[in-house]
Amino acid sequence: MDFIIQNILNALQWGSFYALIALGYTLVYGVLLLINFAHGDVFMVGAYIAFGLASLLLGPSIGLSPALAFVLIIPLTMMLTACVGVTLERIAYRPLRRKGAHRLYVVITALMCGLILEYSNLAAFGASRLKFPTLLEKTVWHIGGVSVTNLKILVIFAAITVFLILNFIVTKTKIGMAMRGISYDKFAIPLMGIPIDNIIVFTFVLGSGFAGLAGLLFAMSYPILEPFMGALIGWKAFIAAVVGGIGDIRGAFVGGFLLGFIEIGVVSVFPSTYRDFFAFSILLFILWLKPTGLFGVAKTTKI
Repeated sequence: MDFIIQNILNALQWGSFYALIALGYTLVYGVLLLINFAHGDVFMVGAYIAFGLASLLLGPSIGLSPALAFVLIIPLTMMLTACVGVTLERIAYRPLRRKGAHRLYVVITALMCGLILEYSNLAAFGASRLKFPTLLEKTVWHIGGVSVTNLKILVIFAAITVFLILNFIVTKTKIGMAMRGISYDKFAIPLMGIPIDNIIVFTFVLGSGFAGLAGLLFAMSYPILEPFMGALIGWKAFIAAVVGGIGDIRGAFVGGFLLGFIEIGVVSVFPSTYRDFFAFSILLFILWLKPTGLFGVAKTTKI
């Protein structure tokens, strides 16, 4: 029983990372019908932004305590990463959208933006891995044969909190209603006096900000940074969003945790080299049974 509970906690932690990133994918797709393939690299940039802030605040010039630095780094990382996402939208996506470019060209642009972020980081920091400084002293609680750390609890709590905040914004606020309206008819929304560009920017702020939070928490949990760290986890989070039903917040949240449970379940039984093979095979089977994802609904076009 202790073995099962320990693996459940590990799966919840991994699922939290996937869920946080998948929420950004599904937000942008829900509003623009755009798969922002650069989102995984925005997560990577968020981790590096957190590293720079931590090095600055903990350095001799400022010399803050790790706990105080951690409290300041959370909002700063989210805001600066949100600026990166908004910059991508403003420079890369908005001109194509205004010119009525085919969606394929926008997707290719998103892929190129991700590569630009990766290789810009590589040029700036080199290929050497960086060690993330310690912001929170690791505390381990032993309950029977189960070990729980304060950081693991923090990651799971952050994912649940982000989901509840996003769900409230999308379903209970006027700006959330506008976001849902754009997904249904982006041509009618401006006629109702709603500034569509502002809503899109707000969507990128939310998605990129929470990707930055995921980058910070991931760097604290696994404190080795490298320029391509966002590629694989970004693709996995995208697949989790698709399996859950891309465009649906609940789907992204559930899909992220589902992928986490599958991966940890495979590793607990088979060698770790089988993890991705079994995980993707199971997710492919789920999509074969339900192509729209767990919570997705097939869209129809009225003529």
